Order: sequence, then structure tokens, then C-alpha cells
Amino acid sequence: GRSRRRRRRCILEKGVSRTEKPCVMFPSAATAQAAAAAGGGGPSPPPSDTGEMMDLSSKIDNSDCYARNEAAGYPFTNLFIGDTRLGCKSDADEQLILHISFQEFVKVHSIKLTEFNSGLNPEENPTKIHLYVNRENLGFEDADQVDPTQTLELTAAELKETADPIMLKFVKFQRVKSLTFFIEDNGGGDVSALGAMKLFGRTVATTNMNDFKKQG
Repeated sequence: GRSRRRRRRCILEKGVSRTEKPCVMFPSAATAQAAAAAGGGGPSPPPSDTGEMMDLSSKIDNSDCYARNEAAGYPFTNLFIGDTRLGCKSDADEQLILHISFQEFVKVHSIKLTEFNSGLNPEENPTKIHLYVNRENLGFEDADQVDPTQTLELTAAELKETADPIMLKFVKFQRVKSLTFFIEDNGGGDVSALGAMKLFGRTVATTNMNDFKKQG
């Protein structure tokens, strides 16, 4: 049953260790120019927020992303290639962790999750996903002990390719360097599967860290 599969997955997970990398923020050239124009009199104000959302795929730092309990033949990188027949699947049981890291701080507004292979096996559709902002190296045991930033209860209709993106509690996703997905449950299948993922939002205007040092 599921309890046996979870025990097997936990054993597999204990053999996996990841080194947490330091998070370094590089201010943009525009920000540096704005700070210089301010004459060092304190951090320059961020540009006005236009409210325009973009596909954040180009902002993902692939080298710092990872998955736990993914099937070797269906890695999480398949979620971003645009073919839901390939997608990502879990391995030892229905639970799956996907960690998405960004090249810079972003605001995440909504998420588009698409079912695997046009919903051919609906029992494999995720039904409950916990989201965690800026949690590095999150494991399954950690996920049980840490409160999620938001939990998504998904229906089959929301995972259709034609469905609208799922809106997040935007105020909680204003300064995101990484976003971790913990797929806790599905429609009753032995494994969970997703066909595609897209994240929508915008970048965060950052100030020059040297300005803060000058004030110290």
C-alpha cells in the first residue's frame, strides 16, 4: 500500500544530500545608475510597478533546481519543454517535490499546471500541492513540519490545457528566489504525474546593496 511505498521513498531520500548554495543578488545596471544619480544619499526608490505579468520561464536558474522522488524517465525538466506526453512523474509513491530556483527575485502571480498526456490517467493528477517560498533543500520530512506558504486543492478541470492559470495569494509571493512544490496527494494512482508547468509574474526591482553599506 501507500505506507510501504512511502517508507521505501524515505529510505531512498536519506541517501540523497544536496549542498545548499548561498543566494547572491546582483543589482541590474539600471538600478546601479539610479543609485549613482541619487548621490549616495540612501537607497534609490524602485521603479513604478506597471503590473504587467510575464512568463517567468526565462528567469529560472536550471542549475539550482531539483526534484525528489522523480521517475528517471520523466524528470521535472520535461515540464518546461511544451509536450505533456513527456512531463514529470513520481517514482516510489504518489508524493513528489519540485524545487524551482530563479536567477533573481521575482513576484509570482499565478501558476499554470497541465495534466499529463491529456489526462489519459486521471488518477495520477495531483489533487493537493503545498507551495513553499524560499525554502532550500526541503525534504519530505521537512514538508510535514513546515507550514506552506499556500496549499492548492486541484480539480481535474483546473489541470486541463485550456484552463486558466491558478491565481496565488499574490501578497505572499512578492520576493521569491525559489519556489518548492510538494505534491502530497493525487486522484488515487500509484504515482503522480504532471504534463507541464508555467509560472507567471514579474521581476522585483532591487536596490544597490552598496547604498546600505554607505549608511552603516
